[in-house]
Amino acid sequence: MKAKTKGPSNVVPPTGRPTLKDIAGIAGVSVGTVSAALNNRPSVAMETRALVIDVATSIGYELKSPSQQLPDTNLKVIGLLVKHDVGMAWEVNPFYSQVQLGVTNTCHSHNISLMVANIEVDASNHPVDWPTMINEQRIDGLIMAGTFIDDTVQMVRRKVDIPIVLVDSYAPELPFDSIVTDNEGGAQKAVRYLVESGHTRIGLAGWNSLSPPSIQQRKLGYDRVLAENGLEPFIVETNLSRDGGETAVLQLLGSNKNVTAIFCCNDETALGAMSAARELGLEIPRDLSVIGFDNIGLAGETTPALTTVHAHKSWMGTLGVRALIERARNPRQPQLTTMLSTYLVIRETVSSPAH
Repeated sequence: MKAKTKGPSNVVPPTGRPTLKDIAGIAGVSVGTVSAALNNRPSVAMETRALVIDVATSIGYELKSPSQQLPDTNLKVIGLLVKHDVGMAWEVNPFYSQVQLGVTNTCHSHNISLMVANIEVDASNHPVDWPTMINEQRIDGLIMAGTFIDDTVQMVRRKVDIPIVLVDSYAPELPFDSIVTDNEGGAQKAVRYLVESGHTRIGLAGWNSLSPPSIQQRKLGYDRVLAENGLEPFIVETNLSRDGGETAVLQLLGSNKNVTAIFCCNDETALGAMSAARELGLEIPRDLSVIGFDNIGLAGETTPALTTVHAHKSWMGTLGVRALIERARNPRQPQLTTMLSTYLVIRETVSSPAH
């Protein structure tokens, strides 16, 4: 419903109680447009809505309070659910803590309360136990952050009939909005930078056959750039962790493969790789170039400072809340996937290979 906005006419304000018809006559739009504008329907253009509200206010029409006007105020409490693997140490995750910061700030600006909980999952990514906010249905909307498989998301959906948005999570068979990073494109930027720096023997660390989709996409970016340049891949299957980075370096550099650079699928893995290289008596980047992904806070504080791909972590949280609000406003809108761009942060851990 895109009304042609003519602007207020010179109609004399009504002497009795103002009606929608009075507003429509003065604003030069239809009664239906006035009703839609006052009820904040997305079909009305912003300038038309502003005009209608301006006219309504000027003739004394009693507007609903903001809490009555906006459908998204049904979201009084949002839940943020973050995955935690059973048996792993409980510690602050440098990636998802930034996602949570974005969620927190955006909830605050929209006057929405936030509940945060971890959900423990087994090796197959299935829930071991459900947090209280899910069991007791204390929330009006839910953001699921981290790697959740379709089965787990479907379980949550059956337990709570509320809007759900996935952040850095993938359930392509289910009708949920999601906020993701351009993982493949970011990996291509990283590996291409290594190639442009003169490296032809580039290893990969932090990936294995069971890695979540985001890491599979990063490996795909690595594979694609090597294939474009006719280069051989050097891959050690490891966990996405500091231990994984250490293992990769020890295997790649202890096998006479003459690897001169390593692309790590996240910064934690890169930090482990740097540590192992130092234990082998290597100097970074003279003897080994290392590049990471995510740009966590610690990446810029290492010595030397880590070159990495920046992922917009807090923006993922912000856009997750906005997507949840928009979904509550308009439940019938098409399923949306928002992909955030990346950029390369060049610091001190990449140089041309030593001869």
